[in-house]
Amino acid sequence: MLYQFHEFNRTLLSPLVQWAEASSKLFSNPVSPLAHTPFSQRIAAGYELMYRLGKEYEKPPFGIKTTVVDGLELPIIEQVAVDKPFCRLLHFKKDLDGSSITSLEQPTVLLVAPLSGHHSTLLRETVRELVKNHDVYITDWTDARMVPVSEGPFHLHDYIYYVQDFIRRLGPDVHVISVCQPTVPVLAAISLMASENDPKLPKTMTMMGGPIDPRRSPTEVNNLATEKPFSWFENNVIYAVPPTYPAFGRKVYPGFLQHAGFVAMNPQRHAQSHWDFYMHLRAGDNESAEEHRKFYDEYNAVLDMPAEYYLETIKTVFQEFRLPLGTWEVEGKLVRPHDIKSVALFTIEGELDDISGSGQTEAAHDLCSSIPQQKKQHFVAPKCGHYGIFSGSRWRQIIAPKIGEFIRSHA
Repeated sequence: MLYQFHEFNRTLLSPLVQWAEASSKLFSNPVSPLAHTPFSQRIAAGYELMYRLGKEYEKPPFGIKTTVVDGLELPIIEQVAVDKPFCRLLHFKKDLDGSSITSLEQPTVLLVAPLSGHHSTLLRETVRELVKNHDVYITDWTDARMVPVSEGPFHLHDYIYYVQDFIRRLGPDVHVISVCQPTVPVLAAISLMASENDPKLPKTMTMMGGPIDPRRSPTEVNNLATEKPFSWFENNVIYAVPPTYPAFGRKVYPGFLQHAGFVAMNPQRHAQSHWDFYMHLRAGDNESAEEHRKFYDEYNAVLDMPAEYYLETIKTVFQEFRLPLGTWEVEGKLVRPHDIKSVALFTIEGELDDISGSGQTEAAHDLCSSIPQQKKQHFVAPKCGHYGIFSGSRWRQIIAPKIGEFIRSHA
């Protein structure tokens, strides 16, 4: 009933939200007489803050239209390379028509985005930087409330099979980069391929800020999963999609609950951020206000996760630690990372990461014991939090160049 109540509440508040948006424009648009009344800027700021706190945030676009290669600006065409019920594989193709470049030989990169609340557009900056020197594909996971029940369930092993299918379509000269949550299923996917001597194994795998072994330096996120019994997650965060969506009746972990959890981790920081936004609007600091809008347009846009996938991830990864303990079986096949021999491994962690603790990603090196030492690399990004690993100045100036160098050296 919680999902239905949320939808009812959203519908009830919709007129108020629309009124707040319209009122904000009335008191801020120069052509409106109300914009020239006393305290109009403060009133407009208050209405816009009300609007942004109450509005529904949709998935934002990637918006990557161009990139620069060898000093030339090239258009980017966003294409759907593969379309599956729960995921689209997007290709950011460079359009060479009309340019002096006749062909490009750039390494192919499969960027595996998290399926853990936010949309794949959270990796927009990651794509924007990688696409300069690589042929980039990304997993664009579908909001589970938009997938009809007739498409069947989506389990953790389905995630693994999706990744394997994408690798085989792009391989064997593909380089896989996984960010946060997918480091675990990606390592499992490549391990299973190695155990079968699959000829389409990738050249490299780069794993960034992921819970390979959550027992190391556990964070608040890890502690939540271990302190609560499995039944708590089944009974408290799983709900059926209401009839207003195509997936009516599908069991999911709703996005609005996930968002509440994100905010609850740092409530004071978010409250201060919204207050600062109001003060920036009052002061006419449009540049700072726009930065706030961009961040929360992305941060507040969340998707529903399939219940079976989420619950299996909680049990397999965070409660039973099956990957580091060597007990994980995927439909009867044991996940054996030590079977990987030819795929180069690069692990990246943030010094200040409060989601995936220190050493959790580095644990992949111990598990992949058959990879030669010269094909292994580990890097801890100084003064870098979880999101700073794949976005922001440290990503652009330090981490992205290191990944590019690693890929080139093992291409």
